[in-house]
Amino acid sequence: MKICFIMYPWNKVEPENDSTLRLIHECVKRGHTVALATVNNLTIRDSVASAFCDVFTKANKCPDNIPSFYKNAQFKRVQLPMAGFDAIIMRANPPLDTLALNFLDSVRGDTFIMNDLDGLRIANNKIYTASFQDTASEFIPATHVSKNREYLERIFEESSSNRMILKPLDGYGGRGVIVLEKNARQSFRSLLDFYIGGDEHGKGSNYVILQDYVEGAEEGDVRILMLNGEPIGAMKRIPDANDVRANVHAGGRVVKHKLTLQEKKLCKYIGPKLVRDGLYFTGIDVIGGKLIEVNVLSPGGIVRINKLNRVRLQSQVIDFVESVVHAKELVRSRKSEFRQVIEDANAV
Repeated sequence: MKICFIMYPWNKVEPENDSTLRLIHECVKRGHTVALATVNNLTIRDSVASAFCDVFTKANKCPDNIPSFYKNAQFKRVQLPMAGFDAIIMRANPPLDTLALNFLDSVRGDTFIMNDLDGLRIANNKIYTASFQDTASEFIPATHVSKNREYLERIFEESSSNRMILKPLDGYGGRGVIVLEKNARQSFRSLLDFYIGGDEHGKGSNYVILQDYVEGAEEGDVRILMLNGEPIGAMKRIPDANDVRANVHAGGRVVKHKLTLQEKKLCKYIGPKLVRDGLYFTGIDVIGGKLIEVNVLSPGGIVRINKLNRVRLQSQVIDFVESVVHAKELVRSRKSEFRQVIEDANAV
């Protein structure tokens, strides 16, 4: 197979803990032709979508040690047509450059893209969780999204809870997430001014999320990796004693986790919609059995879940990619055969 990873720059990879590197290594180890490109490398040549790619040169043997694989990787830089790839795996870090996706729209019929472009467009920010329409709030905490300061202040004031969560709509990695206490309401307007920003006419302002505080959040959250609508691995992230955020990049630590019955119900509830939206490989963040976020761009956690459970999740992910590509090839082959039957019948 020929596979292109659209990702962050190679020199930004952290070999010890990088999930994308594990997926790349798995592909190279299986003998696939693997190319890397960033969104800034996408281009159009003679009306054909292409990219300036770094293609792995074929080595005699792919090392099993992944840091060694990263250190010794050699590439050839070449401009390649994107429709020539069997699969494109989207692994760029947020925030999403939606304009860059337009370069790939023309190749969707020829190439399997994970995750799907339309899925990325609708799910690249935290408002996506509201589309699950959980009116009973069994799986999703009540969420409010707005730029209107007065409205958000009223929501905060009317909340029956003493605490709520405030965060930017397009944040990632736990950046900007804070807990609001009712007894510190004097600071709320100032926080909204900072998060929303913009001028007096609202130009340049940002949406923010005000969300019900889920009890137990101080004890951490659960990262669940979903593949084709099913959970394939999980870990619990515990925040530092002086931080509300459980993200590892924010100082949290991880421990082994077995899905609870409520978490399994949540996965079963959201799995079909993720698949319908073409979001085949995602990371969901869960607190108290409630969905907090869906990570669709470059969900991480493979390395840590592997270590905690002695598994190789990257193998499952690439197995899935191969199965989809094989199915598409089979459809094309059968279509060609049927067309030939019709052509032969017409010749008689």
